[in-house]
Amino acid sequence: MSESEASKPETHRSNVPEFSVGDLALSLKRTLEENFAHVRVRGELSRISIAGSGHMYSSLKDDRAVIDAVCWKGTLSKLSVKPEEGLEVICTGRISSYPKSSKYQLIIESMELAGEGALLKMLEERKKKLGKEGLFAPERKKQLPFLPATIGVITSPTGAVIRDILHRLADRFPRHVLLWPVLVQGEDAARQIAAAINGFQTIHERGQPRPDLLIVARGGGSLEDLMAFNEEEVVRAIAASDIPVISAVGHETDTTLADYAADVRAPTPTGAAEIAVPVRADLIAQILDDEQRLVSGMGRLLTEQRQKTESLSARLGDPARLLETQTQRLDHLSDKLAGLFTRFLNTKKHALIENAVRLRHPKDRIAEATQKLERWNEQLENLAPKLTRDKSQKLEHLGKMLNAYSFENVLQRGFCVVRDEKGKLIPDAHTIAANQRLDIQFRGKKHVQAIATPDPKPPAKKARAAKAPNASQTSLFD
Repeated sequence: MSESEASKPETHRSNVPEFSVGDLALSLKRTLEENFAHVRVRGELSRISIAGSGHMYSSLKDDRAVIDAVCWKGTLSKLSVKPEEGLEVICTGRISSYPKSSKYQLIIESMELAGEGALLKMLEERKKKLGKEGLFAPERKKQLPFLPATIGVITSPTGAVIRDILHRLADRFPRHVLLWPVLVQGEDAARQIAAAINGFQTIHERGQPRPDLLIVARGGGSLEDLMAFNEEEVVRAIAASDIPVISAVGHETDTTLADYAADVRAPTPTGAAEIAVPVRADLIAQILDDEQRLVSGMGRLLTEQRQKTESLSARLGDPARLLETQTQRLDHLSDKLAGLFTRFLNTKKHALIENAVRLRHPKDRIAEATQKLERWNEQLENLAPKLTRDKSQKLEHLGKMLNAYSFENVLQRGFCVVRDEKGKLIPDAHTIAANQRLDIQFRGKKHVQAIATPDPKPPAKKARAAKAPNASQTSLFD
């Protein structure tokens, strides 16, 4: 034996069969399903979860243990009890396992409540939940119509309930009744009742008259029999109804959540019919009584008004005598008015005569004005030469003074006028700038153009004047 073979560990062989993990998990699954193919388990539902596939995954527990539970989609829709958290139920099914997680679980095939106490607990919790949403609030309840033209009834078409309602309506006040037949207990009952309530809201769109009042009714039964009227979908449909609803489920001692959501609860279906309509005979009697009271009241009113009129006419007196006094007063006022009008006319006439006397004939006024105009014309003709002569003398005197003070006369005496190139007088030699162009006016209106040059330092002897480049221009400083 080589050294390498001696170093290998010794392998022990066994007669126990060897399983893979998958084989062992499947074997355990078959064992559970064969030995627990049909079991009933009582416990409290918890951790309820509905997967996207529609299957429900949850747990059943008591004070000692917890077991996972699965309810497939097809079975879940057929359960007689809607699974809710904390609900105590009895589930029937089989035990299986889920090899991926090595957990055993209960495959639920049916479910029922674990006694009436659990059912009442569930209803109380549901009542609290819906109450918090305001479905039972008194302020949302609608008033029933006094005399509905059409009444919609939601109940079983074969039971005694519909016959009792129709019979009672015929006795009291016959009305048009629309029956929407539904199941009143069983798995599909709640869905049908809710669909009927919602259907009546839009029945006019299908050519049927829309009811003015709905009656949801069924006969008495056990708590389990009335469960359809405790389902949320029924309660919500009643609360959302635009048509007033009367709930008449079971006997007077039976109470369902539908009774809390309805606008009015009737003790029995017959009682619902009595609430829905008044008694026709009583209405007729009341109308006749009201008619008699109205006629009597009108008679009394007319008698009182007649007596009052007669009393007032006696106090009023004879109208003819009242007219006599008013006639005399009218005659007196007419005479007085006629005298006043005559005096008024006479006053105006005298005033007119006085004003006419003071007026002068227009021809006289024109002749007088003409004479005044002639006198003014003579005065103006005499005054005009004098005014003209005085003005002419004054003008001649001013002309002589102007000539005497004219600068041209000063020029005749050897003076000249110096202006700049713009024609502005230059009174002082200090204002003349070097090389400035000047205009010099001598007597006889003769003008000479010159250019001012700088003043040089004069030599001992007077320098000879330079000849101007232009005969018409000279230097002022030469």
